[in-house]
Amino acid sequence: MSDKDLVDLSWDDFDEHRDPRPENNGFDAVVERAISRRGFLGGALAFGSGAAVFGTGLFSSTTAARADGHAHFAFKPIATATDAAVHVPEGYQSQVLVRWGDALWSEADGAYNGETGVGVDMSDKVFGENTDGMELFDVDGKEVIAVNSEYVNPKINLPAASEGVPQTADEVQLLKNLQGVTVMEIARGDNGYAVVKDSPLNRRITHETEMVLEGPLAGHALVQTNADPSGTKVKGTMNNCGSGRTLWDTYLTCEENFNGYFGATGEMPEGEGYKRYGIGGEGRYAYEKFDERYDISKEPNEPHRHGFITEIDPTDPTSTPKKRTALGRFKHENASMAHAKDGRVVVYMGDDERGEYLYKFVSAGTWTEGTYGGDLLNEGTLYAAKFNDDQSGEWLALTPETTGMDAADILCFTRMAASAVGATTMDRPEWVATNPVKVESYCALTNNKNRGVKPNAGGDDTSVNAVNPRETNHYGQIVRWTPADENHAAEAFTWDLYVMAGNPTVYDNEYAGSDNVNEGNMFNSPDGMVFDSTGMLWIQTDGNYKNEGDFAGMGNNQMLVGDPETGEIARFMTVPYGAEVTGLCWNLDKTVAFVGVQHPKGQWPDGEGKPRSSVVAVWREDGAKIG
Repeated sequence: MSDKDLVDLSWDDFDEHRDPRPENNGFDAVVERAISRRGFLGGALAFGSGAAVFGTGLFSSTTAARADGHAHFAFKPIATATDAAVHVPEGYQSQVLVRWGDALWSEADGAYNGETGVGVDMSDKVFGENTDGMELFDVDGKEVIAVNSEYVNPKINLPAASEGVPQTADEVQLLKNLQGVTVMEIARGDNGYAVVKDSPLNRRITHETEMVLEGPLAGHALVQTNADPSGTKVKGTMNNCGSGRTLWDTYLTCEENFNGYFGATGEMPEGEGYKRYGIGGEGRYAYEKFDERYDISKEPNEPHRHGFITEIDPTDPTSTPKKRTALGRFKHENASMAHAKDGRVVVYMGDDERGEYLYKFVSAGTWTEGTYGGDLLNEGTLYAAKFNDDQSGEWLALTPETTGMDAADILCFTRMAASAVGATTMDRPEWVATNPVKVESYCALTNNKNRGVKPNAGGDDTSVNAVNPRETNHYGQIVRWTPADENHAAEAFTWDLYVMAGNPTVYDNEYAGSDNVNEGNMFNSPDGMVFDSTGMLWIQTDGNYKNEGDFAGMGNNQMLVGDPETGEIARFMTVPYGAEVTGLCWNLDKTVAFVGVQHPKGQWPDGEGKPRSSVVAVWREDGAKIG
C-alpha cells in the first residue's frame, strides 16, 4: 500500500494494516448465547434502569417509552437527513461559530484560502482542523472554550502535487500546527456568538508545544530520549480526541491514536509493547522522514511519552500543559471525573480500539472544593473493568501483585496489564459520561466488526460476552453501571445496557437493537456522550452514513438525547453528509449549545472551496435553556 493510500484509511483500518490479525472463528459455541433478540438478550439481561433483573424482556417497567413518544423532551424529534446541511428541531436555530482556518489573532486575517487552505507561517494562528472534544470555562466572567483538533486531512491541507503525503519539513510542520488544542475566548454580540480575536486568553497548543511529564513515569528510563535525557520534558500532545473537565475547572485533553504518528526509517527496536500499541512501519503522515523525534529507529522511547491524558489550565496561556502518567497509557477517548464519597477523585476512561478495555483511576489523596487538585492525578490506583454475565462487575486493580509487572511497566504498557488481570474486552469503549444527578456512569461502545471473529492486538479473547453480546457488531451499544454503595471509588458495581443500537427496518433479531430503538430514532455507532445539567444524556454518532444495506434509513450522523429514567431516545440534530458529531458544551446560562462537526465532505459550510470542520452554535428561538 502506498503512502497516499494510508491517509485514506480509518484509524482502525490503519492499525490492522500495520498488524493484521488472524481470522479466528472458534467462538461459535459462545455466539449461540446471542442468537435471538428475545432469547439471551431478552431473557437474561434487563435493559434500562432496573439493574440485575432477569426474565423481564428488554426493558423493565421503569424504562417503557412514554405514550406520546417524546413527552420529556423540549423539542419535536427530527427526521434523518442525507444532505450537506445541519438540521435542528423546529423552534431552534444554528450557525457556525468557528471553522478550520479562521483567524484567532488579527495577524492571521485572510490566512485561509478556499483553494489552498492555510500556509505554514500562519498555521498556528488559526483554528485547527477536525474539531473534537471541548469544554467551556468561566474565566472571570469571560466565556472560554478549550477544544481539540484531533487530526488533519493531508489531502485538504497539502498542495495537490503532494497527493496527501508531506514532501518537505515545512509541509510536516503545517500538519503539526493544525492539530492539538485551541483555547479561545468567545462572546455574544448582535449576530450571535463569535470568537474574540486577539483575546489574551487565546492559545494554540500543537505537536510542538513544550509540556511536562508528571506522575510515576516522569524521569523513568522508559521515557528518556536523546533529546530529553531527563525524561521529564516532552513536545506536543497529539491526536486529541475526547476531553474532560476536572472538579477544579481545568481541561483534560485525551491522546488517542498517537501510534500512527511514528514510523521507522531504519531497524525497528525490540519490545512487545510496540506491537500491542500498533507502533512500527510507516507513519501515517511521514513525520519520521523529516523529524527524528518520530523515528523510532532513532528515538525508540518517544512513543512512550504519548498516549496520556494532558491537563491544561485555560485561565493562563503561559502555563505548561502536564501529561498525567498515573492515568495510564493507551488510546484515551475521553475522561469523565467524579468525586467519591470519601473525597477521592475518580477518573473513568475508555481505550478506543476494538477489543480493548474500560479503565478508572482512583486518587490516593482527597480533594476539597475550591482547591486545585491536579497533583492528585499523580498518585493513585488504576483499574480495568470486568463485566460478569449476571450483571455484576468489578474493577480489577492493576498492581505489581495482580499483573506480575512492575509499576512503571503498568503505566507505560497499560493494555498489557489489563490483559494480565483478565478484564473484559470491549467493543471500542469511547466516551464515558457520569450522571450529575445520580451516581451512575455510561460508556459508548461504538462498534466492533471483529467481535467473535478476531482477537485484539494482544491476542485476547474477543468472543461475545454479556456486555458485548453481538458478533461482528457494527451498530454499537451503551453500557451503564452503578457503583456499590453509590460510591465511585468502590471496586464492585452492577450494570445494564441502556441501549443497543440497531436497525429494526432490516432485522428482527438482536441486530434490530433494543426495544427503545425504533424506525423513528435508529442510529449506529454511538461515540460522544455528554450529560447536561438536568441529567439528560446527549449521544453523538460516528458511524456509517451511506444510508444503504444494514444502515438503510439511518442517514447522516446525528446527535440524540436520551432520558436515563425512561430509556427514551429522540433525535435532535443531524450533520452534513460524511461528517461525524464531535464534542458538546454549553454557554454559561445554558441557552446555547456548541457542537463539533468533524470531517464533512463537499463544500460545507461555505458552499465553495474546501470542506471545513467547524463548531456550530445551537439555540432556542425563544431564548430558553436547552441544557
